Amino acid sequence: MDRLGSRFPLPGYPRLSVLICLLILTASFLTYPMLRTLSLQLHSAVTGSYVSGTYSVVFVNCPNEQIARDIARSVLDKKLAGSVNILPKASSLFFWNGEIEEATEILLLIKTKTSKVHVLSSYVRLVHPFEIPELFSLPMDQGDVHYLKWLEDSMED
Repeated sequence: MDRLGSRFPLPGYPRLSVLICLLILTASFLTYPMLRTLSLQLHSAVTGSYVSGTYSVVFVNCPNEQIARDIARSVLDKKLAGSVNILPKASSLFFWNGEIEEATEILLLIKTKTSKVHVLSSYVRLVHPFEIPELFSLPMDQGDVHYLKWLEDSMED
């Protein structure tokens, strides 16, 4: 009877190898973003080339120039970005509470690592005065290697 039980395991008792495979698969899935970032950095360091998507530009609209400057400075102080452009007087039209609104806003173009976009976004939402700040990012497809190296170096801790 022991032989039969070891050859044909009882239902409901998965083999250890299946559990190990599921554990490895789950760990791989959960660590993929970090592994991808590390592999992109390694590729860039070894080849001296830029891998598309390593850096992003984050767009944030602010109600006035003082708030824009305060957010830009604090983002730089926290090393969440390497550079911020402040573009004055963008005319915005948008729906708010079912009505079309119009405003003059200040646009921030924040250059950062794609791996920092989530933390940067969370921080901006925390300090921004708007209930729902306009906040989105686009990955950089191409860029000057020297500029991107400078950008990388400026965000080091």
